[in-house]
Amino acid sequence: MAARELPTGTVTFLFTDIEGSTRLLQEHGPGYAGLLADHRRALRDAFTRHAGVEVDTQGDAFFVAFPRAADAVAAAADARHELETGPIRVRMGIHTGEPIVTGEGYVGIDVHRAARIAAAAHGGQIVLSDTTRRLLDSDAPIRDLGEHRLKDLTGVERLYQLGDGDFPPLRTLDATNLPVAASPLVGRELELGELVALLSDGTRLLTITGPGGTGKTRLALQVAAELVGTLSDGVFWVPLAGLSDAELLPSEVAQAIGALDDLAGFLRGKELLILLDNFERLLDAAPAVSAVLAASKGLRVLVTSRTPLRVSAEREYRLEPLRMNDAAALFVERARAIGRELVPDATVGAICRRLDGLPLAVELAAARTKLLAPERLLERLDSALPLLTGGARDAPERQRTLRATIEWSYDLLDAAGKELFARVSVFAGSFSLAAAEDVCDADLDGLAALVDSSLLKPIGDDRFLMLETIREYGLEKLAGAAAGGELRQRHARFFSTLAEQAYERRFDGEADWSAQLRVNHDDLRAALDWLVVNDPDRGLDLAGALGWFWLSHGLLAEGRGRLAAMLGGSAATGRARARALTASGSLAARHGDVDEGRKQLDEAIRLWRDLADRNELASAFDVLGWLLVYDAGDNAGSLDAFEQSIELRRELDDQSGETRALVGVCQVLVALGDVERAESLSRDLLERAGADLRTKHFAFHFLADCALIRGDTEEAEERYRESLQAALLLGDVIETSLEVQGVAMAAAGNADPRRALLLAGSVEALWESLGTSISVAFWDELLERFIGRARAQLGADADAAWSEGRGMGFDDAVKLALTASRPR
Repeated sequence: MAARELPTGTVTFLFTDIEGSTRLLQEHGPGYAGLLADHRRALRDAFTRHAGVEVDTQGDAFFVAFPRAADAVAAAADARHELETGPIRVRMGIHTGEPIVTGEGYVGIDVHRAARIAAAAHGGQIVLSDTTRRLLDSDAPIRDLGEHRLKDLTGVERLYQLGDGDFPPLRTLDATNLPVAASPLVGRELELGELVALLSDGTRLLTITGPGGTGKTRLALQVAAELVGTLSDGVFWVPLAGLSDAELLPSEVAQAIGALDDLAGFLRGKELLILLDNFERLLDAAPAVSAVLAASKGLRVLVTSRTPLRVSAEREYRLEPLRMNDAAALFVERARAIGRELVPDATVGAICRRLDGLPLAVELAAARTKLLAPERLLERLDSALPLLTGGARDAPERQRTLRATIEWSYDLLDAAGKELFARVSVFAGSFSLAAAEDVCDADLDGLAALVDSSLLKPIGDDRFLMLETIREYGLEKLAGAAAGGELRQRHARFFSTLAEQAYERRFDGEADWSAQLRVNHDDLRAALDWLVVNDPDRGLDLAGALGWFWLSHGLLAEGRGRLAAMLGGSAATGRARARALTASGSLAARHGDVDEGRKQLDEAIRLWRDLADRNELASAFDVLGWLLVYDAGDNAGSLDAFEQSIELRRELDDQSGETRALVGVCQVLVALGDVERAESLSRDLLERAGADLRTKHFAFHFLADCALIRGDTEEAEERYRESLQAALLLGDVIETSLEVQGVAMAAAGNADPRRALLLAGSVEALWESLGTSISVAFWDELLERFIGRARAQLGADADAAWSEGRGMGFDDAVKLALTASRPR
């Protein structure tokens, strides 16, 4: 449901759920589907009569919003009345608050509170919060149910019942030692459901692991709260952060659960859950946990630890940082709690991404909004650790600053582990096992220890990631290490070697090598940042090796900037400068500065001639040819450049290089409108391409162009989609956008004008974000012909479709382009 349809301001929420739905299904069999449909119809009729807006429906549960509390209560009463004679009994909870409305729906603690109130009720019972009750007429039939702790673990809530019916006591937390939390859990619905299911379905020892600040304790407490009432002998929390002697664990557990002397005897035959919180400093006590488990088959043990226990029967559940939407919701909630009214916008999202979605970091950052606007806060997050202090005074000391939280994990490492932790912080992004071995002298056991301590995160088969907030702490340790400078050199050397390998193989394995550079791009950037200061000559080599990658991935401004810095800071001549100028020239032209691009390419060609490097000279002519046809509109000059490249390739007996130059010739033929020769050459290119994905991409593209020029828009669309799929495999952003534009024109010719304008609008927005604009005469004429037709067909709705396309995510535009036009 769109956010604009939802009530705003003071809103009353109604949650409903069927009691005993599994039992009803068993009793009524296939007939239950009809009962469920009647139930939904009755509830929806009642909600509609009283101005309710259905926010969400999951299974047999409803979430409905009302502008007025009285309407929500009246709707609940009507719904209960409609169901009185049937077998289905529905529990309902009602709460009033002032939520935030976003494009995804409601955000706020009040939503969680309403859901918790509903979960506490019984079938046929309608339970109200005190906030809702105070907004009703005094003569409403209300019964005071007293104060209760809901399963969100926050403080007591006074609850009321609508009507005089008699029901069992509410399902609340009145008999457990679980602590009171400062606020309800935000996000983690998926993780909460998975953990509760595991403990309910037979898992007896479940350990939640993860970096400091991921919210292991808060989630575990919520899991325990959900299980209150399902285990006959209770749920018990055993905090261990202050315990340092492993031998004292059994007595700590005994004290928490009320076992006076014989712990094993006390547990025998009992059904209960014990939550052992913050176990990481007591790993020597892990065998004692196994002994406790052996005392009773009905016992469940839930553990939070930065390191797994490594005992039999243990199931590890690694807790990741929050998903970005949940992190933004948490940030907004915590900011609102200190008086800063925010919505989850782009700035909030950027803050949460910078903080890796770590709940503790997000909460500490939100606390800073009391003094700093989010925009100013984001500016200061380049160094997060000093800023993120001042947590809640009642939080454990290790959770009052992000630094203390990370230090808690660091202190668990031995000397070798601490050294390796500092060394691997040199990596700016995810890194491979091979990189860690080469740069840091790491071994698998050492890396595994960092993973077990939740300071490293394994991703994929042989790659690792250190969260940015943890890496910042590691970099402080690295800065104080004697080997820090040497490690930076080794890091730069490793990634320079990777870039050179990719450059040499860019034609015969472009997709694979492009993917390798993409996944290592953060470290390539870090290497360039270090080299520009410490070794600009080597930096010039690295930047020149990356030019083709920056061009194909649309990183035009970044590539130009880095190449300019290296060209200005390095005195190197010869090959390094010639290659950097070749790359810089192509990027400058595509970025809109054609004259500067041509100047740099002319200088590069002169240098390659002086060096007598015919292979690189041919490649430079290829670059010049594309510059002239794409960016300068000089078809004759372009054809001459490609023909010079072909001549050099033939001298070198380089058939694949000759094929690449012929691709450029084919582009010129299309630009000249020579469809017959262009189609013939395109088919020849398809046969010559072999495993060369880029040549296939262009051949399909030229066939599509020719079909479009001839007016065969159905064939054109099919060919553009084939070319688009190849461009996606190459990771080439510019070529991908051109294929989407081609599909847009074909769609216009296939009587699908709205789709055409959506796609064309998305490309315009993408090019603006990249700082580029491609204008080729024949292409512009085709756009005017077909996109102009689409505008004429849509008439007054054309601008709206174009604007919608501009606002569409480009990935979504690609998916739309890959979907065939509707039949005419």
